[in-house]
Amino acid sequence: MSRPRSEGGSVTIKDVAREAQVSVATVSRTMNGHQHVAESVRERVLQVARALHYIPHHAARSLSSRRTHTIGVVLPDLHGEFFSELIRGIDQVAREQGYHLLVSSSHGDPQAQRKALERLPGRVDGVVVMSPSLGDSGVHEDALPGGLPAVLLNCAGAASQRPVLNVDNYGGARTMTRHLRDSGHRRIAFIAGPADNFDAHERLRGYRDELALDAQAQPWVLPGNFDEESGYRAGQTLAQGARPDAVFAANDMMALGCLFALGHAGLKVPQDIALAGFDDVPMARYVLPALTTMRVDIAGLGARALQLLLGQQLVDAPAPPADAAPPAFSELVPELIVRASSAPRAAPSG
Repeated sequence: MSRPRSEGGSVTIKDVAREAQVSVATVSRTMNGHQHVAESVRERVLQVARALHYIPHHAARSLSSRRTHTIGVVLPDLHGEFFSELIRGIDQVAREQGYHLLVSSSHGDPQAQRKALERLPGRVDGVVVMSPSLGDSGVHEDALPGGLPAVLLNCAGAASQRPVLNVDNYGGARTMTRHLRDSGHRRIAFIAGPADNFDAHERLRGYRDELALDAQAQPWVLPGNFDEESGYRAGQTLAQGARPDAVFAANDMMALGCLFALGHAGLKVPQDIALAGFDDVPMARYVLPALTTMRVDIAGLGARALQLLLGQQLVDAPAPPADAAPPAFSELVPELIVRASSAPRAAPSG
């Protein structure tokens, strides 16, 4: 594709219209997300805009600068303590640096995520994207607006051209499984997360690999969906049949649901079944018994993601120092937090 430039060097809406062979009005409607544009035309315009690294002007911007002082945040969901803590961390750094947030949820729908990303150019100076879906539904380089700085947060198969910040889910799951084994628990059940979720996949892999070190241990995996309801269902299942020594839930919300189900079934944690989670959401320390978990500094994760983004040259911002360039990949190591829910298994009497 040729790369036309209007006089002055920067790509304009007329350049996009000329290359896409449509009117300026059609380009404007497409970039503003209007519905009355044929899908084939919309795709062609967006493809040209990405190829030319076109950043549209919006009325709210000053004539002398294309900066919006706004950061886009595209998440798979907004429900639950994890995402509220994540946004809190991003927002804290944003306020300190004089930025506002434009937050969007894809509700786990890859097409909704793509559309949210397509509508960001011209409205934000950069974007933080969290896309933990595995396979073709994960975020790809061609889905990210060309020329718009981005940081990928816990993204499966993330493009190497963008800075990536991940949690060491695999190592954290191995650490928790090892803790439960070292506490005398041999039959350790695992409540998994969604099958197409990168975080869930890595935590399940860590559980299986650590458990495999014990030749007599067998994986015991129950389905889950990273929410309280699926954790509750798993707890009901475990309470009705053969019981494990311990349950490791792939996140705290499922662990809390399991805790309530075990209690409703008349079982005590940790006397009857030990229990552990992952994330260390604020509620984990206040339930009875307090929940053993792998602490992910969730607010710190959000803050670090935005710091990585601000380390890039945002739209029309001064270039950062050469030594401030963000690394291509960073990994946050979670911390084992031992609380009352995973007390060591009592030795058999007699």
